[in-house]
Amino acid sequence: MEYIVSKKRLLKILIFGIFTIPLVSFSQYTDVINSNRPGLSVSAYAIGTNVLQAEFGVAYEQQDHSKLATESNIFGADLSLRYGLLFETLELNYEGTFDNQNKTYTNTGVEITNTDFSRNRIGLKFLVYDPFKNPENNKPNLYSWKANYGFKLKNLIPAVSVYAGANFVLGDNPFYRGDPTVSPRVMLATQSRLTPRFVLISNIAYDRLGTDFPEWNYTVSLSHAFRDPKWSVFVENQGIKSDRYADVLLRGGVAHLLGENMQVDMNLGASFKNTPSRIFASMGFSYRIDMHRDKVKAIEDQKAGENGGPINKNAMKKKKKGKNKGTGAEDIDLGPTKKQLRKLKKKERNRDDSEIDF
Repeated sequence: MEYIVSKKRLLKILIFGIFTIPLVSFSQYTDVINSNRPGLSVSAYAIGTNVLQAEFGVAYEQQDHSKLATESNIFGADLSLRYGLLFETLELNYEGTFDNQNKTYTNTGVEITNTDFSRNRIGLKFLVYDPFKNPENNKPNLYSWKANYGFKLKNLIPAVSVYAGANFVLGDNPFYRGDPTVSPRVMLATQSRLTPRFVLISNIAYDRLGTDFPEWNYTVSLSHAFRDPKWSVFVENQGIKSDRYADVLLRGGVAHLLGENMQVDMNLGASFKNTPSRIFASMGFSYRIDMHRDKVKAIEDQKAGENGGPINKNAMKKKKKGKNKGTGAEDIDLGPTKKQLRKLKKKERNRDDSEIDF
């Protein structure tokens, strides 16, 4: 299958789009850690400025190839480092996976070991569109539980982000023989909150541009949070299309929140074919160092209507006597003043006890 797409043109368009989209100032920061684990899909949202997050995992995979007559055991460790850079919608991300593969050729009994990075890349992700940017369009319905927690068509409208980065192949990497040292990668990520408990994420990536084996990759992930929000599960489908390797993978798993800044997870997965067949399992841990601080905005720069309406320039100045034209409070019974109470008490003390009130 041939893709009639200019690689250089596609890369230029996406990179140009990242740096020419108007910058927005709404916050994506959350009080609780938001990890991309346990799956491989990438959230459309950034983690917030001055937040450093590490997502680490260890994995084991059994990989057998029927045509090549090979059996492989793979032990791996992966690391993702994320940092909220400059403003709320931008994230710097490093992703690395280091594998140790023990491969046996069953016909000859020959054994070889391949050890290197199967994933080693860095890139920038930028949020283009957020359907929840305007809180006025997402106010809760105070009269209907179903309206707040049920599915609505507008929930299908996703947040959208774009990604541009590069893969790095250092030295003689047995997993990518002949690849250049640096090759570009671009991606489109979307995220829809179907209901307060269901989240749908999709990624479409064009990887290793400029190499002999460019790769198309898609990932679709559906997550569900339980009544106890510390627990969540997910199911994920991944497709890979390249002349070097093509496959469809399915994985699922569970994540548990240990605290506001810590999460543990595990997942299992398998492929749908035997060239090669793949069965794998992974366990991971995510931790963030939260240095986020909300930016202080001057009162005169705040939008009217969000905090009781606009504040006049001279609103806090003491008004001169005789100039009060009424503020609306004169129609409300606020009760006697302290001065009036003192006069009433004095009058009561001076009253004749023999006087009878009717």
